[in-house]
Amino acid sequence: MIARLYGTLVETDGNQAILDVNGVGYEIWATSRDLLQWGTGDDPLTVYVSTQVREDSITLYGFPDLLHRKGFDVMLSVSGVGPKVALSALDAMDLSMLRTAVETDDVRTLTSINGVGKKTAQRIALELKGKLPVGFTAPGTTPQSPAVVKRRATDPLELALERLGYNKSEIERTRTRLLAAGVPEDAPVAQRLKAALTNLYQDGRS
Repeated sequence: MIARLYGTLVETDGNQAILDVNGVGYEIWATSRDLLQWGTGDDPLTVYVSTQVREDSITLYGFPDLLHRKGFDVMLSVSGVGPKVALSALDAMDLSMLRTAVETDDVRTLTSINGVGKKTAQRIALELKGKLPVGFTAPGTTPQSPAVVKRRATDPLELALERLGYNKSEIERTRTRLLAAGVPEDAPVAQRLKAALTNLYQDGRS
């Protein structure tokens, strides 16, 4: 099994890419976010690979670190979730967002994954509870600094929602949904608060 490749990304097409390793081109599949970050050129990079063997094919799925490769492999343990859906999950949201959606039973966010309906989302939340990787720093990543942790802990959106009476589970679930919907954490607070309240209202709270 191929577990890691070190080479140069020479071509991309959607979620497909060709990684040149000593003159041999390996076709890999990766998230659009990772491919954009890797870029193409002369700079070599390390890609952690999950090799999926089928009766008629061998497909390589590439990730920037062991953490994301493990998350992908864990996703495959869910009944009805194949490599394409697992990759779509990591393409739709980063691993921390996916883990939050699973731990909070956020079926709505999970159904935003391409190819995932309500029943599959419920299965993902049930079967992956406590299984997605967390608690270590993967190679190629750096832990968050205390300043970043403090900034997130004092997020003005979180403080505003707490004052309105929402609990931490509702707030974290809403933050995950906003990120999945393309509303960044550095967006104006008024914009984030309006989107958050709309989201919470749709959940049945006024």
